[in-house]
Order: sequence, then C-alpha cells, then structure tokens
Amino acid sequence: MSKIIGNEKIKTELKRAVQNNDILHSYMFIGQEGIGKKEIAKEFARTILCKTKKNNCNCKSCTSFKNGNNPDFYLISEEGNSIKIDQIRDLIEKAYEKPIASEKKVYIIDNSDKMTVEAQNSLLKTLEEPPDYMVLILITSNIDNILNTVKSRCVKLSFESLSNDEIKEVLNERGLNTNLNENMYELFNGSIARALKILEKQEDFTQLEKFVNNISKEDKLEYITSYKSLFTKENINEYLEYALVLFFNKGKKTNSIRYLNCVNIIQETINRLKSNANFDMSVDNMLFKLWEEVN
Repeated sequence: MSKIIGNEKIKTELKRAVQNNDILHSYMFIGQEGIGKKEIAKEFARTILCKTKKNNCNCKSCTSFKNGNNPDFYLISEEGNSIKIDQIRDLIEKAYEKPIASEKKVYIIDNSDKMTVEAQNSLLKTLEEPPDYMVLILITSNIDNILNTVKSRCVKLSFESLSNDEIKEVLNERGLNTNLNENMYELFNGSIARALKILEKQEDFTQLEKFVNNISKEDKLEYITSYKSLFTKENINEYLEYALVLFFNKGKKTNSIRYLNCVNIIQETINRLKSNANFDMSVDNMLFKLWEEVN
C-alpha cells in the first residue's frame, strides 16, 4: 500500500486494521474519480487475504491475487451503464460459501453508485447480517446515488484529492512530462485519472491557451473562425472548464474585470448547454460575447 501515492492517513488506518485483526465487514470508500480509491481497496484486500500480512509477500494467496485468480477475491463493476440485481444476487450467493484459500473473502464493488435501486436493496440483508469471514468494500465517487439504508451500514472513509506534488510524482513514475503550467494542474483537480485523460489531448489544451491569449490580438471574424473548431460536442465540458480557469487566472494576473466577465459568459454557456440549448448557436454566441467583452 505504501507504493500508492496519496491518502496516507487512510492507508495507515487500513494497515493498522489488518495488523490488529480489527477488520470490519463493510467499508465505503468515498471520493472523486482517479485519486487511488480502487488501488488502495485492492491492496487492502490483498493484505486481508495474505497469509503473512507482509509487504511484497509471495505466499500462495498473494501470488494468486497478483495473477488475478485468487478464489476468495471478487471485483464487481458495472455491466453497460449499471450494476444490475443479478450481479448482486450472484455476489450474495458466493458470499455464503466459505473461503477456499484464506480466512476471509473480500468483495469490492467498484462504482457502487451505479447499482440499480433493486440491486442496492438486494444487498441490504447481507450488509445487516454478513458472514463472519466476509469483507465488502463499496467504492463511490457519487455517494448521493447510494441509498441511505446502504450508507448507514458501512464504515465511510473519505478520500482526499491528490496535491499537485503528488500528481507530479505519479506522472514522473510513468515517465510523463511534469513541466506543465499551473493552469493545467488546476484543471487536473487532484485526480490522476483526469490528468492522464487531459494529457492525451495536451495539444488541444495548448490551443485553448492561445484561444485566451489571442483574443485581443485578432479581429472578430478571424478569432471566431480560428477557434470554433476547438469546441466539439465530445470535448465541450472539459474544454470550457479549462477556458474558465484560463480566463479567471488571466483576470487575476492582469487585474482586468473584462477577463473576469468572460468567466460569467462561459458559465452561462455551460448552463445553456446543460439545458439542451442548440449547440452551434451557443458556441457562436459565446465566442462573439467573449471577443466583444475583451475588445
């Protein structure tokens, strides 16, 4: 678990639980996507099932876990857009079969907020009366979608977003460029998954910086023609989020109310698109208003 970056307090708490044999039946790992919840949950599961409770162990249980075929570990995730009642019924059926290789059985439900209401309700009895050897870990980035009756039966651990230094450390480990401007790190919002996704489109995000910096240098038609193609339905949300960051920081740096007013224009566009307004008209209107506000 020590190799996973971030959330040191939670990792320490989970290690102590294993060392003291004080492992509870049900946990809920809460936090935004891409901050290590799943990786920590899997490492916690490995140490629970481990025969020696040591790091870098090569016991039979750990070896089979690393190979993805430990008979006492189950990872459940959505099929299509949801986790269905049949998946949970299968989990419950297996839960009452005794462990094969270890003293415990560990189940992880990833993206547990995608369980249907029926699936969540079917899980309640097992949460109320779990077998002695069962450990269940629910991972969620949207706790509001989980029933209160399910939440109340789990010990909740709230994960923190990663710091910029922690994200840099992960990127370094993966041999990726960390020499990025602070605007980019702000857009990562503490999520390594988000960082990796954004870095795949780094060239486009560089164009977005030009979109902000060139707004006072080009005439209106040239500006709109040059940058409209940046904004497509597929990327609109994350690109507008970055434009918000850029205009806001530009306003702070230049002490210009014009750039801060642009933040409102972009936010209005985001709201319009969420209300299913015409896409092309909304983008055109935004570009016109941004240029006019600055110039």
